[in-house]
Amino acid sequence: MEVPTDKRVSMFELFYDLVFAYMIAQATDLIHHLHHGVLSPITLLIFVFVIIVFINSWMVQSVFTNRYGRSSWIDIGFTFIDMMIVLYMSNSFAATLNTDLHPFFIAAGLLSLTLLLQYGIVLFRTQEQIDRRIAADFVGILLIRTVTLLSAGYLPLRTGLPLAIIGILISWTAPAFTGRQTKQHPIIFSHLLERLTLLTIITFGETIVSIATFFTRDALSWTSVLIFIIVASLFFIYIVQFDHLIASSRSGETGNLLIYLHYPIIFGLSLVTVSLHFIADAEANLNFAVTALYAASASYFLAFGQLNAIINTAFVFIITWASGLW
Repeated sequence: MEVPTDKRVSMFELFYDLVFAYMIAQATDLIHHLHHGVLSPITLLIFVFVIIVFINSWMVQSVFTNRYGRSSWIDIGFTFIDMMIVLYMSNSFAATLNTDLHPFFIAAGLLSLTLLLQYGIVLFRTQEQIDRRIAADFVGILLIRTVTLLSAGYLPLRTGLPLAIIGILISWTAPAFTGRQTKQHPIIFSHLLERLTLLTIITFGETIVSIATFFTRDALSWTSVLIFIIVASLFFIYIVQFDHLIASSRSGETGNLLIYLHYPIIFGLSLVTVSLHFIADAEANLNFAVTALYAASASYFLAFGQLNAIINTAFVFIITWASGLW
């Protein structure tokens, strides 16, 4: 099947990404809350769950737009509906399991339902057999996610939470097994790469906002400079890999590898953001803050290969040692 090699990122896609900037800020705020100077395992697990829900939704929507998006009034209508749902979801979770998560599950289920409907429209309209198979696969995946999340929204948390986790894990991993079909209608690689790069830049924006506290009249020091070097180095490594070394004109790609590589990048960046905040927090355990920074750096660099992960995490260690944080 002949696929165009280039597609412009539309203004509606950029507008859609704005709500995810707010989402990333809200999700990152989850892990700002410390318990006796450290981050509780429950809070970290909630953070991971929330990030997977949001980013998986973003990925499914982006891949749909990449293959089938036409900036039609139907597409625009779904975009605006999804934006309102994401805004509501961003304000419906907290750092403890004592919070009522039912509104979050219901909203996440409705977001899955809108994605399901978009693939359902493709399934109904298209005459191409391969597109019908791709649409049917994603309708099945999203149906499981929709049913499990909406059910979790009405069941007791003890039952609903495991059900929601199962649905999310299935929808997170299942697209990796659709390669046989999606290879026959590959994504427009340059478009998906640009979308993922923009999402990563949004995450870097949260990191910059976090380290701004080191650049006040009272706080400015050599530590401020070294912390900025850490963030700038993370950014430099990313753009070298995904802007200069990667061939954006690649064809015949499913996009799965590129998408899954960005999960540890976004996880890592979010943890870096919080770790650097902890370093300036008098209530935080400094050993925990620096250890969290190393773990975050390792997660980030895993997307660039194991050897790079070791070398670059060692670089972060040298910088933090030089700044007197360790």
